[in-house]
Amino acid sequence: MSPTPAERRPRAAVPRATGPVGAEPRTADPATAPGTVPGASPRRRRPGRDRRPATLGELRAAGYQSRTVKQEMRANLVALLSSGGRLFPGIVGYEETVVPAVENAILAGQDLVFLGERGQAKTRMARLLVGLLDPEIPVVAGGELHDDPLAPLSAAAREIVAARGDATPVEWFPRDRRYGEKLATPDITIADLIGEVDPIKVAEGRYLSDETTIHFGLIPRTNRGIFAINELPDLAERIQVGLLNILEERDVQVRGYMLRLPLDLFVVASANPEDYTSRGRIITPLKDRLGSQIRTHYPHTLEHEISIMRQERMRFEDVPGGPHLDEPPYMLEVVAELSHLARRAPEISQRSGVSVRVSVANLETLLANAYRRAVRLREPEAAPRISDLVALLPSTTGKIELETIGDNVPEERVVERLVNRSVLAVFGRRIRPDSLDDIVSAFDAGLTVETGELVPSRSYVRWAREVPGLGEATSSLGATGSPASIASAVEFVLEGLHLQRRLNKERHAAVGGGGTYRR
Repeated sequence: MSPTPAERRPRAAVPRATGPVGAEPRTADPATAPGTVPGASPRRRRPGRDRRPATLGELRAAGYQSRTVKQEMRANLVALLSSGGRLFPGIVGYEETVVPAVENAILAGQDLVFLGERGQAKTRMARLLVGLLDPEIPVVAGGELHDDPLAPLSAAAREIVAARGDATPVEWFPRDRRYGEKLATPDITIADLIGEVDPIKVAEGRYLSDETTIHFGLIPRTNRGIFAINELPDLAERIQVGLLNILEERDVQVRGYMLRLPLDLFVVASANPEDYTSRGRIITPLKDRLGSQIRTHYPHTLEHEISIMRQERMRFEDVPGGPHLDEPPYMLEVVAELSHLARRAPEISQRSGVSVRVSVANLETLLANAYRRAVRLREPEAAPRISDLVALLPSTTGKIELETIGDNVPEERVVERLVNRSVLAVFGRRIRPDSLDDIVSAFDAGLTVETGELVPSRSYVRWAREVPGLGEATSSLGATGSPASIASAVEFVLEGLHLQRRLNKERHAAVGGGGTYRR
């Protein structure tokens, strides 16, 4: 449904200078500080003179000068880099790869396309670019395309300026409303992106040759802002040609009527390499128009993966009266290692990728299972154990795609193998094998230990105290505090010995992922 004229008209904005969520404080720019006019020369604030200009005449008197979106982003990026700020707060692992390429593209005034598999923060980075826009810009009140008062673009704004001159009312448009985004799908039409003749305006008696009969689409309505289109190859080629025409030739062709429309845009596109062969492609002229193609990637290190996991995971601390949740570093490392192994596993389709969302979902599920156990056992602390890893099957199998293999191994079996390899790899990095000989000797003497979801933490504390060498091994893992953390470390040591073939394990399906360890 087309918006009404009142809905299309920009609304007056309350002055604010907020950036993207999680953005770090930035050094104030005299040209954009509260009480001054973006684009104007810095002025000393005086009583009664700190309000924003409300008319075109006041705007000119304030010394306002227009600049393009790319000039605006370039100037604000230079100020950000000079103050030591970060372009993408909250984005981890791109500091030496992706971020410098994005900064170069912005400084060069180039539109860009992020090329990478799913879950590589492409859309998030596009949205964070809003932080490089001025806090507010002046627009013609009543214009359709966020018109610059000094150079109105739409017919409605030009008529207002021509009729009222310096008395033209000016509104202030915040930067968080200067971002337009569209997910490319095969059913998108030219009308969605560019515009269409409004039959209501024609019925009012206007001629089709009158540009005021056009109802503008999403791209023109993002004028003087950032336009992002996700999964660009999914866009039909004929629609890509229309997108190229409006970006390169600066004209709009609707129902045979051609309108010169010099839009001011910064364009960001995203694409998945798999799309080039399975669902579509980016036409060559459009690729040529997008100045920089920037390749994104998954975290290269476990440290980066863990940082993202902890940053993005759901929080359990806000449950009143709930148990305190401990996150042993070695268990976080197991979850991160699982994703890294999956990205190299031949059984898993690497064309589809293994998103960081797999790691985040697995951590959330692991912590939730530990939290649920602590609530059921009425324990004040909760810490994930090896027996909780069985809960990762639902959160992993739904996010990976298997290659076609001859023996048709079920997804659950593939994930189980990866979990075991992850635990073994982390165990080998964390504990020296020769430091566990006393524990193995105790099992040689007939010791058996039964673990599982229903085993309380106090039982593990007793085993750590009574079994020779077990207390020292758990201490080396940092488990010197709560019973829950000791229970987690005990299970980790026992499972590591089992995977090294020094202990046997009889799995008990009735007690979650636990089992009985013996020689």
